Amino acid sequence: MKQRIVLAGGSGFLGGVLAKYFTGLEWEVVVLTRSPRPRSDGVREVGWDARTLGKWIHEIDGATALVNLTGRSVNCRYTAKNRCEIMESRVDSTRVLGEAIAQCAKPPGVWLNSSTATIYQHTFGQAHEDSSCEMKATPEAKDAFSVDVAQAWERALSEAATPRTRKVALRLSMVLGLGHNSVFPVLRRLTRLGLGGKQGSGKQFVSWIHEEDFCRAIEWIILHEGLAGAVNVCGPNPLPNAEMMKSFREICEASIGLPATEWMLEIGAFFLRTETELIFKSRRVVPRRLLESGFAYRFSYFHDAIQDLLRKETVS
Repeated sequence: MKQRIVLAGGSGFLGGVLAKYFTGLEWEVVVLTRSPRPRSDGVREVGWDARTLGKWIHEIDGATALVNLTGRSVNCRYTAKNRCEIMESRVDSTRVLGEAIAQCAKPPGVWLNSSTATIYQHTFGQAHEDSSCEMKATPEAKDAFSVDVAQAWERALSEAATPRTRKVALRLSMVLGLGHNSVFPVLRRLTRLGLGGKQGSGKQFVSWIHEEDFCRAIEWIILHEGLAGAVNVCGPNPLPNAEMMKSFREICEASIGLPATEWMLEIGAFFLRTETELIFKSRRVVPRRLLESGFAYRFSYFHDAIQDLLRKETVS
């Protein structure tokens, strides 16, 4: 019998790369989505509203693993309405999945629930490991709301009564890939337009992971029962924004990279209906638990990761 993985909220970029990866491993892949549709890749989509129990519970019963990726995009202005939707989409989906697992005759062996590396305090100093408890908001990073969301998200996971299911909070960094909603195509396009200079001070750290290593890390966590609780899912070498943009200029062979000052970014964010926190916050995070458990990265350095993606994009 095939192993089954259920991807709740799996219709986006991350769900797409995981679905492709696990079907390649000959797992049965089920996606829980608000708008199910037929697919030709062997993946089954099942309807749910991410808030209430329903027939979708049967997909979780007997599954090997459940991965919750549900959450309204944070790439928006933080209006009162959007803040409510961002918070509720994460907390409600986590709560109802916990209720579903509690009703299963054969609950999944492991539940991986998305979280975010944004939970850690803005820092230019020592990198945050998985055990770090430094999670205060920083005014200059404008991250108070995001830290509140991350903590509420993880609290909902922790409070779920699922004693027979191992729970993992995936503290995700930026995932680099070619799909829609990945940052790689956006930054590559800006670089080719001559706008690939540093953003803000350029000193803020960026934590990242190649989509291939992201999928491999998810599989690794599923198979290694010693990994429970918070796990940083990121590459081992975060880098400053200025170095990140320099790498983009090099692979795109861009001789010019105009920088964007903070006031420029604030104006741009207003017109693009997003928030500058996504750029200004320094996320210096390292995957100590993954490394100590023996996980080996295929892309440990940012330049190698984006060079690989550019090559794949060119070939396709």
